[in-house]
Amino acid sequence: MYRFMQLHGFDNYDALHRWSIDDSPAFWEALCDFCQIHFDRAADTTLARPDNIMDAGWFEGSQLNFAAHLLRHAGSAPAVVFCGEDGTRTEMSRDELRVAVAAVAAALRGSGVTAGDRVVGYLPNCPAAIVAMLATTSMGAIWSSCSPDFGVNGVVDRFAQIEPKVLFAANAYLYNGKTCDTRAAVEGVAGAIASIVRTVIVPFVGAAATDTKLANAVSWDEYLVRGAELEFTPVDFNHPLYIMYSSGTTGVPKCIVHGHGGTLLQQSKEHVLHTGVTPTDKLFYFTTCGWMMWNWLVCGLGSGATLILFDGAPFFHDGRILWDIAEREGITIFGTSAKYIAGLEKAGIRPRDEYALTDLRAVLSTGSPLAPASFDYVYDAIGSDLQLASISGGTDILSCFALGNPMLPVRRGELQCRGLGMATEIFDDDGNSIIAERGELVCTRPFPSAPVEFWNDPDGARYHAAYFERFPGVWAHGDFAELTQAGGLIIHGRSDAVLNPGGVRIGTAEIYRQVERLPEIVESIAIGQNWQGDVRVVLFVVLREGISLDEDLRARIRKVVRDSTTPRHVPAKIIAVAEIPRTKSGKIVELAVRSVVHGEAVNNTAALANPDALEYFRDIPDLGMD
Repeated sequence: MYRFMQLHGFDNYDALHRWSIDDSPAFWEALCDFCQIHFDRAADTTLARPDNIMDAGWFEGSQLNFAAHLLRHAGSAPAVVFCGEDGTRTEMSRDELRVAVAAVAAALRGSGVTAGDRVVGYLPNCPAAIVAMLATTSMGAIWSSCSPDFGVNGVVDRFAQIEPKVLFAANAYLYNGKTCDTRAAVEGVAGAIASIVRTVIVPFVGAAATDTKLANAVSWDEYLVRGAELEFTPVDFNHPLYIMYSSGTTGVPKCIVHGHGGTLLQQSKEHVLHTGVTPTDKLFYFTTCGWMMWNWLVCGLGSGATLILFDGAPFFHDGRILWDIAEREGITIFGTSAKYIAGLEKAGIRPRDEYALTDLRAVLSTGSPLAPASFDYVYDAIGSDLQLASISGGTDILSCFALGNPMLPVRRGELQCRGLGMATEIFDDDGNSIIAERGELVCTRPFPSAPVEFWNDPDGARYHAAYFERFPGVWAHGDFAELTQAGGLIIHGRSDAVLNPGGVRIGTAEIYRQVERLPEIVESIAIGQNWQGDVRVVLFVVLREGISLDEDLRARIRKVVRDSTTPRHVPAKIIAVAEIPRTKSGKIVELAVRSVVHGEAVNNTAALANPDALEYFRDIPDLGMD
């Protein structure tokens, strides 16, 4: 970041950020040079329509290939290291990765896959998933993936919309010490999607059988075309690369299409500048193939980093398995979720006291807002000289609006800065830009990683409705946030989950930060319940084992909320539940809980990791009429 700033004549980050917004074509051209992004054909223009975020025309006329950039590094250095729950460790060098990608790409061509066709993965976070993705995208076909813990309906809701030609799927996966056989689910998915002409079974768990009733199935080893040459098909800048999915908790998931160029430029910026990734780094992010952070992680290959993969339960082995791996593999950048960091603290785990983490220089966190207390915990219990980067963006942009910055201080409870090239602001209800006040997180100018389109949305109506109806011409991301005087950001929760008692807008994260400081509370979820012509705040808590929710604990919960926020934040009702429902990527679902409390239908429970948990919120006597 410092080198890039100096190269372009700036002496502070604010000035660099202003330039990246005011002259965004020059910034993105400079980024391409700095990150050595190769174009097979140069652009006719860098930004054709600067007033149209939906159709800005970035790098029109250019051609490149995403996979070619990720595979540009050759040699015997490790490209990917996989570490399993059961102690399995496999390693692929850069050369071995290139050979494997060539073998799968040739096999895909043999299955009739051509540019624009869809190939999907129903896979754990393992090397085969990366190989299959790179093979698919190397030829201009489109990749999409779900993790194997998705049920059949959840997978079909996603993949059936895009009519894939080839399905890669694992025979089983491991979670928390248990082998979960997925063959029946794979048969259910393949049987429900008529477009699939070939199913490739990856033997992820060696002891589990790979046989299947599917007539079109073949094992991974049988599918490969060994000795094939590595080839790349140059495609237009906006040629579809990935199809991602909205959470799907309010209906069938939306299919969000991202392009080769925008994804590559945006994620390269975030890796190289905002994270400082170099070829000497060991880059880790705890993720599944069903979360956008998997797509973010794999782009680290383009910077020459070694990717460290893990699939399984993050609290396996007494909550220490990820730190076993961090020490053994020399992880330099450790990415995880706010929930995991809070869980470590609740479990009393102090990695710095048990492990030699001499290589670790950065901890990244996303998925939900990182509480100020978690900042204290990381610097006390993991490392005192780390860069702690809480980052925030989304599947919608396959990247971040707010990021870390190795040059800047880390301020407790804040995301360090707005990302370069991102005209991120906070708007009040009237569309005025505000500072040090809470409002809607928006982006006012084009950025390369805006979706190319929504699948099966020919006139762009659904795409426009998702982001541009609130403030015409301005991207409204759906986060309730605050831009601080120092230039950092605070995320207060999702806008659609904002509570509104007495007409005052309250972000749910503001409540969680306070409540989850109490040692008795494992986690919490808050909703607004319609009540006597207004809205009252209802808080549900999961308690530590052996703790009961008595009046004393309720009083302490209310006191910690009142003392640290405002009387409006104090919940009117506090109720203990056994479990909180989450999406497959671990995000709590306030809207689904609110619907159940109000006796409304939840449209797509297949999108949830634990849909049965919704029953804890149904017909609660204490929420009836007093």
